[in-house]
Amino acid sequence: MPQEDLEELSGVGPATAEKLHDAGYDSFQSIAVASPGELSNTGDVGESSANDIIQSAREQADIGGFESGAAVLERREQIGKLTWGVPEVDDLLGGGVETQSITEVYGEFGAGKSQVTHQLSVTVQLPKEHGGLEGSAVFVDSEDTFRPERIDDMVRGLDDDVLADTMELHGIEDGDPTDDDDLDALLESVLDKIHVAKAFNSNHQILLAEKAKEVAQENEDTDWPVRLLSVDSLTAHFRAEYVGRGELADRQQKLNKHLHDLLRIGDLHNTAVVITNQVQSNPDSFFGDPTKPIGGNILGHTSTFRIYLRKSKGDKRIVRLVDAPNLADGEAVMRVQDGGLKPE
Repeated sequence: MPQEDLEELSGVGPATAEKLHDAGYDSFQSIAVASPGELSNTGDVGESSANDIIQSAREQADIGGFESGAAVLERREQIGKLTWGVPEVDDLLGGGVETQSITEVYGEFGAGKSQVTHQLSVTVQLPKEHGGLEGSAVFVDSEDTFRPERIDDMVRGLDDDVLADTMELHGIEDGDPTDDDDLDALLESVLDKIHVAKAFNSNHQILLAEKAKEVAQENEDTDWPVRLLSVDSLTAHFRAEYVGRGELADRQQKLNKHLHDLLRIGDLHNTAVVITNQVQSNPDSFFGDPTKPIGGNILGHTSTFRIYLRKSKGDKRIVRLVDAPNLADGEAVMRVQDGGLKPE
């Protein structure tokens, strides 16, 4: 939306419109879903004025009221399903990883959490007939886990028919899956569509969520809109910087805002948000698996889907759906191999 359109809002003149635009508010919808305090701080306007601007934006964007269940169903039909690359896991998730939702993947070290974020960064760029979303990816790396070499392995691990169709989608004419030059060209194209940023601390990680929103806005009307936002891992910096019970409230408050920033990107840009999470051992557990995710109820309530990855024999991993609003709990098995995530 052009910057001057913001002047249609109550209390917004040319100077305020420029401030809002510079702060990343370039549509009625982005302003309508902001809080007065947030708009006041980032847009440099008074809180009373911010409230009036938000109310005006809600009227212009036609959001904030009630709608029928049929309208909700129609809107949900726009939600995309991103393949995991393993049919059994896709079935467990009701067709794949949903856009406009947060999918949390947790498990102990070596369980395959980073493998999942890498695989989804590849599958999001596949044609829709192969379970992709024909979009690009944003990867926020807080644990130095992103490896272009692993993307290479996973691209080369795709089936030949998937490779051929993906080459065509990426503009590689007469692409031959058996030709090394064509494979190299595809790999370069795939890596070019993964926007990677390394987070050095929790404040930087929160800032990168804002940058991710800008990347999504810039690519919204291109051939490769952002359809996946991965954060690997969400909690590492928060866990290291906020130590002890005295810091817990501050950590949870900061984490809560960060999660809602991520969810807003998913809602506004029809993007799948996938976060990985570390775990801790619960000493009070006398029976069953003592492993539980960190982040407490804040993370548990905000995540739409919670997936627990557990090591098994060799390269096998157990994928357990722990929580979902419309799906039954269940388990599936996958293998972590050189060519990526594969069925059992």
